[in-house]
Amino acid sequence: MAQHFSLAACDVVGFDLDHTLCRYNLPESAPLIYNSFAQFLVKEKGYDKELLTVTPEDWDFCCKGLALDLEDGTFIKLADNGTVLRASHGTKMMTPEALAEAYGKKEWKHFVSENGMPCRSGKYYFYDNYFDLPGALLCARVVDSLTKQNSDQKTFDFWKDIVAGIQHNFKMSAFKENSGLYFPEIKRDPGKYLHSCPESVRKWLRQLKNAGKILLLITSSHSDYCRLLCEYILGNDFKDLFDIVITNALKPGFFSHSPSQRPFRTLKNDEEQEVLPSLDKPGWYSQGNAVHLYELLKKMTGKPEPKVVYFGDSMHSDVFPARHYSNWETVLILEELQGEDGWKPEESEPLEKRGKYEGPKKKLLNTLSKKWGSFFIDSISGRENTENSLVYTWSSKRISTYSTIAIPSIEAIAELPLDYKFTRFSSNSSKTAGYYPIIPMVLLNNEIWTTK
Repeated sequence: MAQHFSLAACDVVGFDLDHTLCRYNLPESAPLIYNSFAQFLVKEKGYDKELLTVTPEDWDFCCKGLALDLEDGTFIKLADNGTVLRASHGTKMMTPEALAEAYGKKEWKHFVSENGMPCRSGKYYFYDNYFDLPGALLCARVVDSLTKQNSDQKTFDFWKDIVAGIQHNFKMSAFKENSGLYFPEIKRDPGKYLHSCPESVRKWLRQLKNAGKILLLITSSHSDYCRLLCEYILGNDFKDLFDIVITNALKPGFFSHSPSQRPFRTLKNDEEQEVLPSLDKPGWYSQGNAVHLYELLKKMTGKPEPKVVYFGDSMHSDVFPARHYSNWETVLILEELQGEDGWKPEESEPLEKRGKYEGPKKKLLNTLSKKWGSFFIDSISGRENTENSLVYTWSSKRISTYSTIAIPSIEAIAELPLDYKFTRFSSNSSKTAGYYPIIPMVLLNNEIWTTK
């Protein structure tokens, strides 16, 4: 594979919506998501009212890349080889001694050494995006609450109530029916929770279009919510930017399922209609699959193998499946690149343009967690924090394995020429080459990237 990647070489440019094209005001959106689930658990399922009270310090628990063991209520942070670097029971962090006794130097029991290890199963759940993270804090506090009520409790069965909370707040009809807490609040005051796309990004999208690129929007959000978001961040004419819009895409199944398992459907007044045997023309569709989409892209480009790049923020839903199943180029949107002191926008830019979600005394979800340490690397438990004890996290390994490049935001590349040559992660088997505009500071400071 070539050492460099360029948008100019791509025929098709696809985008996820939430936390990719649409950036959220995290100090406002995270509590809203948390409260949407907490209110449901307390009012509908009888959980302790203490769950409704969250302090600014509580948010330090949130860190992308954690896995929740659904049986015993333990959260873990994995090294790239599958061993456990840190763990907590609920929000209570385990001591190095307890960690060594529970896990030793063995692979975590659910770890699969092949890179295709799923992020979701009936036994564990990986938290890899900002919609998920408030749920991690809530689940941890649920474990605390249940343990407080019964200190001998070793196994837990609360996950079914979390799933019920997801259904209550985010079912397909929730937006139209104003059910749950989330959608009514977003509709009431979108400016509180959403950031408009900077003009540089809007110009960049038009530049791609004018250069003859086919633009896709593929989101698991339903059509009514997608429309609200896009009209707010891009304007009422947003549909002119995209050749194909696919909502309720149910990723990662959009990439992994066959056409017969996940056919496209037409939409009328935001209601799904007939099943389509194939995808014959551009437009707005629901559900679907990457196989039929690619057949249409062949027709639209006149090429037997059109080159597609897809931008997304979730390794589970966007980057891994797009690369693994469809062999698309992938650009990971990774806000930790600015939260862990990697890239920072120019200070002269206005706050709303910079996407800097700063609030007094609030730990931002994309900044370093004191409890969990760096998203990218960590020290092996029981050793001093020396260069030799530092290892890549499992999340970090997946980034370099499945992402073509990783950037803090679309804004970070919007003013570059389309033929700009990005260095790929795959060049020289590097674990750090694909980070743009610079390698995360935590990797530079510890220099493990030069030794592994």
